[in-house]
Amino acid sequence: MATAIYPGTFDPVTLGHVDVATRAASIFDKLLIAVYATPSKTLMFNTEERVDLFKRAMEHTPNVEVVEFQGLVVEAARQQGAKAIVRGLRSGSDFEYEFEMAFMNKKLAPDVEVVCFMASLPFQYVSSSLLKEVIGLGGDVTDLLSPHVVEAIAKKL
Repeated sequence: MATAIYPGTFDPVTLGHVDVATRAASIFDKLLIAVYATPSKTLMFNTEERVDLFKRAMEHTPNVEVVEFQGLVVEAARQQGAKAIVRGLRSGSDFEYEFEMAFMNKKLAPDVEVVCFMASLPFQYVSSSLLKEVIGLGGDVTDLLSPHVVEAIAKKL
């Protein structure tokens, strides 16, 4: 049984994240979405809220589990029995960052592979940070978020 882990901050989860997770879940027997509990950036949602938002977004996919993690992704992968780390790529700058990270992860855990999914066309430019900025300035990006995420953001603002 091949298990993969899809790590990220997911603050908030976007339809781009859901797209990558859904596609990964169609390839792997089990997909663990790992919400990073201690990122070094300012968050809109706490860890429990981010886990809940992603769980609700993935209710349609039975082989997905959403968990929180701290520390190194490769250690979380090993603890969960994952053989692959799933990453989404939107642009060249994403590739450069993920390229370096993949080699560091390979050094730390040679037995864990990195599998990258190219962002689907409608989500090529979507990032949680950008969406939060646009929403904060009054822009409408509701077509890039699940309805329950839009509602949660409205409550925060």
